[in-house]
Amino acid sequence: MKQYFINKNSNKLILFFAGWGCDEYEFEHLIADCDLLIFYDYTDLEYNFDFSRYSEINILSFSAGVFVGSVFKYVFNINKKIAVGGNPYLFDEKLGLSESMQKTLFELTEDSCEEFTKNYLVKTEEEYLNFHNAKRTPESCQKEFTALKNLYDKEYKNINDDYDIAIIGAEDPIFNPDSQKEYYSERIRIIDNARHNLFFRIKNYNEIFNLCIK
Repeated sequence: MKQYFINKNSNKLILFFAGWGCDEYEFEHLIADCDLLIFYDYTDLEYNFDFSRYSEINILSFSAGVFVGSVFKYVFNINKKIAVGGNPYLFDEKLGLSESMQKTLFELTEDSCEEFTKNYLVKTEEEYLNFHNAKRTPESCQKEFTALKNLYDKEYKNINDDYDIAIIGAEDPIFNPDSQKEYYSERIRIIDNARHNLFFRIKNYNEIFNLCIK
């Protein structure tokens, strides 16, 4: 997988497992008050990073990254762990991506990305105008999708759902909100009038972690 690091010389770190098809550009508007490490493009789970200098590490996982974050081999203690718009059981017909949704995602092209963003990721024209697009090719996304399916088959029995909170858009068309409510139960936070991508609504990462507090 690829990684993007922002060094603020902090003893705290946010480790962000981004979603399928994402990269750092999609989240460049978000402000981090501490060091930030973004993992994305999960063609493998190899990385090169030293976590040992941090006294506090918080995990944020988005969409397909919720699955990756649930099977990642952690070499450190976790303070908080939050899932946004996803489920550890990524390719489960009920909890994750349905067969029809998998087909839709795999067949995305440069020509269909705009329509997909408007129909699945954001809800209004204003949200679309504020949306930050990743700079990935359809070919790289298809390769990543296949790798995720293989990883899911391999790591299914090792899924560890220890997320403290799950945040879901009330109108998410990718991960069924009713199924997420049933699965996460009291851990879930519902964002009204929102589809799959919730990050355009916030300015910094602290706003996400504050949702852990009822």
